[in-house]
Amino acid sequence: MKPTLLVLELWGLGDLVIATSFLRAATEKFEVTLLAKPFAMELAPRLWPEVKVVPFIAPWTAFRAKYHLWQWPWSEMRRLQNRLAAEHFDYAISARWDPRDHWVLKIIGATERLGFPRLKSARYLTRELARPDPLAHRSEFWRVAGRALGLTLPSREATVPPSRPPSSGVLLHSGARLPARVWPLDYFRQIAARLRENNIAVHIACDPNQLSWWRSHGENASCPKTVTELFAAIDRAGIFIGNCSGPGHLAAICGLPTFTLYGPSLPEWFAPMHPAAEKFEGKSCPYKPCSDYCRFAKPFCLGDLRVEEVWSRLEAFANLHLST
Repeated sequence: MKPTLLVLELWGLGDLVIATSFLRAATEKFEVTLLAKPFAMELAPRLWPEVKVVPFIAPWTAFRAKYHLWQWPWSEMRRLQNRLAAEHFDYAISARWDPRDHWVLKIIGATERLGFPRLKSARYLTRELARPDPLAHRSEFWRVAGRALGLTLPSREATVPPSRPPSSGVLLHSGARLPARVWPLDYFRQIAARLRENNIAVHIACDPNQLSWWRSHGENASCPKTVTELFAAIDRAGIFIGNCSGPGHLAAICGLPTFTLYGPSLPEWFAPMHPAAEKFEGKSCPYKPCSDYCRFAKPFCLGDLRVEEVWSRLEAFANLHLST
């Protein structure tokens, strides 16, 4: 009988996709339970079908008002604690240096609790993990966590993407979780026009707050409301173009070469998990990397990045990876 393992990844779609290699490897040795946002239930059947998902939206992962404690779902959190504690996990792990994660590992009572300590959170852990280099990719934290459990994970560059049927289409996704990570929509529109002038089919996908803009500019854009709908859009494409976002990470793990525009975030940390992922950085800024908020009225790191600067590399990327 395999030992039981609880894995925490409570943040965004891209963060959870980056954990894929760890989750797949862990199922070979452990009975794995994943505590994550509800979209993990749509990811699991395709990416890690042997993982049991427990959905939970941690209130401290909200974009705003995350510490309005009077609004936290305390009753739900108590029920979840009791449910997980009843599992008597042999191991529990988080790949974030986040005391809130470590507190969760402690209160559910796992026998072995592994994590990267911060702000004295080592008191909640039974085994401390050493952080990778400050510029290491997020996947390196999962590799360190994996080694602590006797698992061997490939580096991001050595990740082998799944094979896919050839496609000549482009999925261009203009959204991102944070507004500061969004390249201006009109620049994306110009990119789509140039690709079409080269006889390349382009499908536009976007976030809900962008849909009316695309429709008003004559574009029959789609707005995937679920991960399942996003999978369907990815499966029809040959490459992905977009911002540093969850959809880009999902496209990469499904085998699409990605072309990502980076503004406040660092590609060293968040490049998609595909060896052919292309990274284009915006303008330099003394405050980069930004976590959630831009200090300026408008994020010039992306706003000042013109189509002409991006096009030559993007055109070469499309010609290299699309079937003709």
